[in-house]
Amino acid sequence: MEVGASIRVSNSIQPSCIIPKISDCRTSIKLPCSSLTSNASFMSSRSSPRRACSCSASVKDSPKSAVAEMKRISAEDPTVFELSSLTALSPLDGRYWGKVKDLAPFMSEYGLIRFRVLVEIKWLIKLSQIPEVTEVPSFSDEALSYLKGVIDGFSTSDALEVKKIERVTNHDVKAVEYFLKQKCQSHPEIAKVLEFFHFACTSEDINNLAHALMLKGALNTVMLPVMDELIGALCKMGKDNAHIPMLSRTHGQPATPTTLGKEMAIFAARLSRERHHISKVALLGKFAGAVGNYNAHLVAYPDINWPRVAEEFVKSLGLSFNPYVTQIEPHDYMAELFNAIIQFNIILMDFDRDIWGYVSLGYFKQITKAGEIGSSTMPHKVNPIDFENSEGNLGKANGGLSHLSTKLPISRWQRDLTDSTVLRNMGEGLGHSLLAYKSALQGIAKLQVNEARLSEDLDQSWEVLAEPIQTVMRRYGVPEPYEKLKELTRGRAVTEESIREFISGLELPEDAKANLMKLTPHTYIGEAVKLAQNVDMFVDLVNGVYVL
Repeated sequence: MEVGASIRVSNSIQPSCIIPKISDCRTSIKLPCSSLTSNASFMSSRSSPRRACSCSASVKDSPKSAVAEMKRISAEDPTVFELSSLTALSPLDGRYWGKVKDLAPFMSEYGLIRFRVLVEIKWLIKLSQIPEVTEVPSFSDEALSYLKGVIDGFSTSDALEVKKIERVTNHDVKAVEYFLKQKCQSHPEIAKVLEFFHFACTSEDINNLAHALMLKGALNTVMLPVMDELIGALCKMGKDNAHIPMLSRTHGQPATPTTLGKEMAIFAARLSRERHHISKVALLGKFAGAVGNYNAHLVAYPDINWPRVAEEFVKSLGLSFNPYVTQIEPHDYMAELFNAIIQFNIILMDFDRDIWGYVSLGYFKQITKAGEIGSSTMPHKVNPIDFENSEGNLGKANGGLSHLSTKLPISRWQRDLTDSTVLRNMGEGLGHSLLAYKSALQGIAKLQVNEARLSEDLDQSWEVLAEPIQTVMRRYGVPEPYEKLKELTRGRAVTEESIREFISGLELPEDAKANLMKLTPHTYIGEAVKLAQNVDMFVDLVNGVYVL
């Protein structure tokens, strides 16, 4: 299968991703990048051999027999437990990989390492631009080109080399520093300043910027465009079905009519509002040393305004600067961001459930596809599986994102390490969200409006006209209007004839009575048509709106 995706990121991060051939459950991703990012050959970790344990055991099996069975299977086929779409523990890396792989260049460990390399190199370049740091002279154009080439050419092999070094250092950020020293020791100009890689930095100076850049790339390149596609699809549903009357169901019971389009427009507006909240979250970065005070910086170079340098550096990466930090950037912006995504997901979950209900009522039919099976035993069924899949993944996404948003802002004293392992799961929450958005879009594309069924429900619900009748009666001073309509309609079968007979017996001006006589459940829809038709004015999707 050939899949191509052009990826654009605002400000100084401007990668484009091309995801080529997938075969044998292994994925090779080539990531050409310009500006701050890289022309990189990215291969997901599934391509490197890994061993995993799998066994089939019944209650009567002993642990020894299960282990023996696992060893037997491994001996017959040494590759059987290598990481693949069949052996992956997460369905995101297995069954659903094809739908979420666009996130991999950003949210994978490869992405984390690549952005760490970018930050380390950019910091060395920044030091060379500070006149007071005489030990790091301004780099020549050739040296700058070499350093940028390390970023632009960062490959899977480079990432694996970093991981090889990490096996010795047992420290992932230090491994990046050592990798860069190895990579640049052959260049005579850069070799003189190798010890200024990671100068005055704590690991979190590198990590927090890398994490922010990962999020920025993933949001601008993958998540927000799919959110916009989803909102656009709902806007179209709203406008296309603006005139189609539909029975409302408050508390699940027949209620004042609306139009199908207006109900879809509501979700477009709600999602649009939340999407704009997401895009307004400022992604923050710190670069203030071990506990946020520039202690080591000032000892080495006491005459430099390090807070100003740090702010310039963070902003040069396209991030917002946080001056008040400990060893870590406190992650409050991440909590704000993830909570905004959670709210977007909750709104979409509401949509999924409503559509599921409308399909159940017969308001929508679903386009069938040759060869597809709805039920293994009931051949007639066409299940709303896309909306069910979307709803399930939204719940999974929100569970992970909720943990991130409540855990990350909490760190004991100047820092503890509990955030480190948690931050490695950012891609999970985004991945399940992305999968849910695509499932909803797939479901929307299959929907066909069943106008006959919508009309049938309205024809059988003349009792909904009790509301406008008693409202007009109130206007003209007819006593106890609500009570009279309640007696006529509550718990009783109401027909067109009984409604007409009731209206004809009212003491109302003739024009008011005539207007009521014209009403039907199909025409009693208020401003629903205009609200649906004008949804674009509220949603106002603007191409190129990215996170700050």
